[in-house]
Parts: sequence; C-alpha cells; structure tokens
Amino acid sequence: MTKKNNSMLSAAEIREKQLQMLYKILPIVSVILLIGLWLLASSGGSGFPSPAEVWDKTIQLFVKPVKKLSLIGHVGVSLRRIGLALLFDWTAGIAFGVLIGWYPKAKALLGPMFNAFRAVPPLAWIPLITLWFGIGEFPKVLIVIFGSLASIVVNVQAGMSNVEKMYLDVGTVFNATPSQRLLKIAIPSALDAIFAGVRTSTSAAWMVVLAAEMLGANAGIGFLISRGMDSLDMPLVLTGMVAIGIVGAILAIVTQFAERMICPWTRRKKSF
Repeated sequence: MTKKNNSMLSAAEIREKQLQMLYKILPIVSVILLIGLWLLASSGGSGFPSPAEVWDKTIQLFVKPVKKLSLIGHVGVSLRRIGLALLFDWTAGIAFGVLIGWYPKAKALLGPMFNAFRAVPPLAWIPLITLWFGIGEFPKVLIVIFGSLASIVVNVQAGMSNVEKMYLDVGTVFNATPSQRLLKIAIPSALDAIFAGVRTSTSAAWMVVLAAEMLGANAGIGFLISRGMDSLDMPLVLTGMVAIGIVGAILAIVTQFAERMICPWTRRKKSF
C-alpha cells in the first residue's frame, strides 16, 4: 500500500513539474506566434512595418531624439504623468472607497454622485478640462485622474462592503472600538480588493495618458504615435505601440510583485 501511495505521489509530482514547465514554455510560444503574425502582416507589400523597420526606428530615436527626448525620455514623461495621477488616486480614491464602502449613510449620500461621475467616459472630460486649464501638464494629469479614479474606488468599496461578518463579530467579542474594527479588521480584510483596484487603476491610467498625449502634448509615447500618424511614419507609430505594450507589462508585473509582498496570502490562494 505504501509503495502504491509513493508511486501515486511521484506521478503527481511529475505531472506538477510538467505543468510548471508548460506554463514557462507557453509565454515563449505566444511571443513567437505574435512575431510570426507580425512578419506575415508586413509581407507582400502591405505597407505594415516589419519588425526590422521598427527596430531601426527605435535605434534612430536614440540617435536622433524627437523634441530632444529619446524613446526612454518620452516613456519617462508619460510615467511621470501617471505617477502624479496615481498618487492622488491611491490616497483620495482609497479613502473615498473606504468611506462609501464602510458607512451606509455616506454611500446613500455620495454613491449616486459617484456613479454619475464614473459613467462619463474619461475622454469626454478633455474639452472641458482644456477650456478651463489649457493644454499644459496639469490638464493631462487631471484627465488621467478622471480616467483611473473610478476603478480603484469601485474595488475598494466592494472590498469594504464584503468584509466577512465573522471577523467583525470576533472584534465585537473582544470589545474592539469602531475605529479598531475599521483599521485592524475591515481594511486588512479588504487588501485583496484594494490591490485589485491598484492594478486596474494603473492600467487605466496608462491607457488614458496615451489618449491625452495624442490630443495635445509635446512629449510622451502618445505624442510619438500622433507624430508618426501626422507624418505617415508607420514605423514610429509601431515603435510607440510596442513601447506601450512593454511598459504596460512591466507595470503589471510591478503591481503584482507589490501585492505578493504586502499580501502574501493571495499567492497561497491562487496555488490551491
């Protein structure tokens, strides 16, 4: 019986190792397929830039910067804008989400206004913001705030509203004050939802800042794409798009790493 259990265990371990190897190989296969489709789309005189043309344009951006900024410089400008916006989102947004998720009266009073606000697409604010504040840096950051604030508020509100009643009952048994129940029970229990909002708001901010830059900017990845579109420089457009994908993937990895460091139990949940 013991030998049979050992053989079954070893078979399960082998299968687990095979799955882990498969999960490592599949992303590589995905990238190869993507490059293959790219080569196919750029063949036959379709006018679609090839990977070699995009690579040459990327190197050219370092040799001959656009507006005195290389590709990394334009990425840095875009990241600075979303960094300022996310700093506001992750403070005011989390605080507001806790407020309307934890206090029913605040939700009844402020919830309808917030739902009306988040129903308006971020790009719809651009004409008004441009009219009020012009086309400087602050309007672009404000557009990113409007485009990414709702996602974190919704997640935080959901997390605070769905705290396990059992945890709160335990706090009541130990005579926890209302502030202790909020700060030491509810908010830690909602960290999963809060980090889901952090990830969603980060990706939303990255998308919105690109749209804002395409409508009026002198630097940034969105500006590079708009510049390539105006001059019919398709390799420049594709270079900007590739940079968007790479930076977006890096931002996702960074936020996931931060979540695993601060909320290690989420990693254990996903392994079950």
